[in-house]
Parts: sequence; structure tokens; C-alpha cells
Amino acid sequence: MNLYVGNLAYSMRDDDLNALFATHGEVDSARVIIDRASGRSKGFGFVEMSDEEAAKAAIEALNGKEIEGRSVIVNEARPRQERRDRGGFRGHGERGGDRGGDRGGFRREREY
Repeated sequence: MNLYVGNLAYSMRDDDLNALFATHGEVDSARVIIDRASGRSKGFGFVEMSDEEAAKAAIEALNGKEIEGRSVIVNEARPRQERRDRGGFRGHGERGGDRGGDRGGFRREREY
């Protein structure tokens, strides 16, 4: 069972997360999500436990518990949804290309 763990302390690392859940059963993997740009924790992670009963026991024991000064959220992870390209830095998405110079800001020409 894949578990979502939110509101983690930013100092928490993969090994810490693994140790936290290992007290409730065998942990297949534990991963704190790290921001690529800054290299810092995003404050959430995922834990994979093959024993469903142990995973449910971990949810029951840890959800809402204060760990390193933060009340953590633990629940069954939802399946990841595909993200569509929103434009931005990866291209123009559905918006198309250049819009003729008018970027939606202030107009330089005004009629008085």
C-alpha cells in the first residue's frame, strides 16, 4: 500500500521517514520529495508498505501525531494524475506562439 505523508518537518529525510514507519511493519520504500531547484524538502513524502494491515496500523498510529513539532498527515496515497502542459517554460501549450507583442500588460500608446 502506498501512503502519503504530509506536513513533514523540512529536516526530515528518507531514512528518518523509513525509521518512523518501520516501527509499524516492513517498509519497502520511503521517500521525502525534494524540490529540484532549491534541493530542499517540499514537506511531504511517500511510504510503500507491502503488508496492507501494517500500513493501516501506521495510518492509525501516525496520522495527526506531532513529529518534530509538526502534526503529520498520513493517509492512503491517491493515484498520480497526469499533468498537462500549462505553457510556461516548457512551451506555449494550447495558447499558441507570440501574440503580436501585446502581452496583456500596459499599453504604451494611449488616446487622450
